[in-house]
Amino acid sequence: MFDELTDRIGNRFSRVEPRRRVRALLGGLLSELPRKNCWTLAEHAGDRTPDGMQHLLSRAVWDADAVRDDLRGYVVEHLGHDGAVLVVDETGDLKKGTGTVGVQRQYTGTAGRIENSQVAVFLAYSTPAGHAFIDRELYLPQAWTGDADRCGRAGVPQDRQFATKGELATRMVARALDAEVEARWVTGDEVYGQSPHLRAELEARKVGYVLAVASSHRVTTGAGACRADQVIFLVAQASWQRLSAGTGAKGYRYYDWALVEIDRERPGRHWLLIRRNRRTSELAFYRCYAPVPVPLAVLVMVAGRRWTIEESFQTGKGLTGLDEHQVRRWTSWYRWTTLAMLAHAFLAAVTAHQRADQPAEHELAPMTLGETRRLLVRMLVQTAHSMTDLLQWSRWRRRHQARARASHYRRQALYEP
Repeated sequence: MFDELTDRIGNRFSRVEPRRRVRALLGGLLSELPRKNCWTLAEHAGDRTPDGMQHLLSRAVWDADAVRDDLRGYVVEHLGHDGAVLVVDETGDLKKGTGTVGVQRQYTGTAGRIENSQVAVFLAYSTPAGHAFIDRELYLPQAWTGDADRCGRAGVPQDRQFATKGELATRMVARALDAEVEARWVTGDEVYGQSPHLRAELEARKVGYVLAVASSHRVTTGAGACRADQVIFLVAQASWQRLSAGTGAKGYRYYDWALVEIDRERPGRHWLLIRRNRRTSELAFYRCYAPVPVPLAVLVMVAGRRWTIEESFQTGKGLTGLDEHQVRRWTSWYRWTTLAMLAHAFLAAVTAHQRADQPAEHELAPMTLGETRRLLVRMLVQTAHSMTDLLQWSRWRRRHQARARASHYRRQALYEP
């Protein structure tokens, strides 16, 4: 399957050298290296210097968006299912300095607070067989898009304008649907539930959605306009149903659910879905749409699928180096992220096929992506290198570090009294 993956994207590279290099880079991303960057991946591949990996990510001629299209086709081919759901969410990587593209002090869920970070929006394809990323967009704050010189230094295209996270999600969902990805539903958290662009795009395409909204989000019921948290007073006690939102680390996640119809004058069917924690009574709200009536259980299933992208972030960062890039420019970020997504999709596809070929046994946990990597990657990726290569790498690294230290001391001497 690894050869199938690399052959699929091979025609995106006009020369044999980058084709070999990208195969080696993917092998390194799939390896058990504790840290993944151009230095460690080059050493893993047996290269004498990291120059080749850096060239592949920055200056080599290839289109990361074309590889993204190949990735999307690969994921749909191996994980495709009638019950597919597209899931949108963002993730942040903590960064130092201000020169790396998109970095500034902003809120990131990774830290749970405002930090110096880089934020990107991802689109995942989720089915009962598995889930993997199929698209990505880097979020540029207004402080970046309003500074042409800063964008120029980071290689941001001149036509790139400010776009909210909801607008970035809308672009990615539209690309997937235009590519004829079969998905009846889209889900996401409050950032995307409050995006009128995303909701309008999906309603125009007659694609259903279950998008989380804040308690203060206003909706129109039969009793008039009100906040989402006020709708609960319209729900009779007998209307609550206990349903599972899917399985979690501790088994099925059961909540009480209620459904209230809203926006009756608009085309299609619109609801406010309310989730209540059975122990704490904590409430969560979802704005829902479908072109035709659907059962409550279907909306609950879609709402529960939102957590699959969180799992993809965890495995993508933990297994394939999604957040370990040490790149500063626009092109390099998109290339690294696309290849890390491709490596993650490979693990998801292999795991899905293994689960399908071998029915689950009650006493055994299902195969995970981490276990798949541990069992299969060593058979698929060549990791043995000659001692000569390793020694040459070590000598080059020592020379590079010595030059860097000498340069540091020279700069320091300029400022000494």
